[in-house]
Amino acid sequence: MEWKTHFYNKTTWNSEISNREKKIQIAHKLAQRIKGGDVVGVGSGSTCFLALQVISERCVKEKISALFIPTSKEMEMVCASLNLSVSNLLSHKPDWCFDGADEVDNNKRLIKGRGGALFREKLVMQASSGAAVILVDESKMVNHLGSKFAIPVEVYPEAVNLVKEKMEALLQPKNITLRLAVKKDGPVITENGNFILDVSMNGIAMGTEKIIKSIPGVIESGLFEGYNIEVLSS
Repeated sequence: MEWKTHFYNKTTWNSEISNREKKIQIAHKLAQRIKGGDVVGVGSGSTCFLALQVISERCVKEKISALFIPTSKEMEMVCASLNLSVSNLLSHKPDWCFDGADEVDNNKRLIKGRGGALFREKLVMQASSGAAVILVDESKMVNHLGSKFAIPVEVYPEAVNLVKEKMEALLQPKNITLRLAVKKDGPVITENGNFILDVSMNGIAMGTEKIIKSIPGVIESGLFEGYNIEVLSS
């Protein structure tokens, strides 16, 4: 028996979606890649939300059966509302995955994580057999990574001061801030129960991801370097 209603509305996003029409164009390109039997990792954010809507339409119309591994509770609820079958990394290995990005540079390095799901996004991307298809419009393409956005760093709560001190010594960032919640008091809490530090840099040298990850207390960063990435744009 199915629920009569879902809390999550499959047709609306909780905020205005920028460049919506271009993102829908990209979503239609992506949807053509879905094949029967695929196990697909699903990133987080508004671009992935639109992509899931178009994918669902094609799956229903052409009777395509596929499994989807969401990287956040939000995307899990979207999949449920669209009647897309959901799995996880314990049960299945993704054949490929798709995701959005905050910034992409000419070396296919990424900054991701404004939605706070960077840890699971990186897990799914690493686990995928095929490429990670990154869905972006031209506003996300940059010559210098970090020119628009800070690097999100997920940190074990008791380690925030230690991590800040170590990053200041190792990276000499412009600024490090603790990300605060909007509709609750205090910091943002990730789905893993951790905090997020947003690290603004004057420039992001190759190898910065490894330096950040080497600091005790860092769970993961939203800097992606050296991944098997295919950029799909409008």
